[in-house]
Amino acid sequence: MVIDDANKKKKESIVDLSRFIDKSVRIKLQGGREASGILKGYDALLNLVLDNAIEYLRDPEDPLRVTDETKSLGLIVARGTAITVIAPNDGIEQIANPFVNAEADE
Repeated sequence: MVIDDANKKKKESIVDLSRFIDKSVRIKLQGGREASGILKGYDALLNLVLDNAIEYLRDPEDPLRVTDETKSLGLIVARGTAITVIAPNDGIEQIANPFVNAEADE
């Protein structure tokens, strides 16, 4: 069987990350780790290269809570299969949890 390379379509990523090149992005990975850095490159499998990356550390007593502590990672390559969330850092604003007071009132 002969495969015609001319008829093969190039795999395209479902997400267009080109507009985020050289901009700060935040990623969440399987297992709960979170990091942010300057997006320097990516491929069709969503493997990302982040420069000046920092990891947001979790509270050892409550692994679901991210603390204000960070760890500098430098240049990292994040494997696309491990990434669960990719978000730009521009326009992100942390707000108070609206459900905390609702639970206290009950």
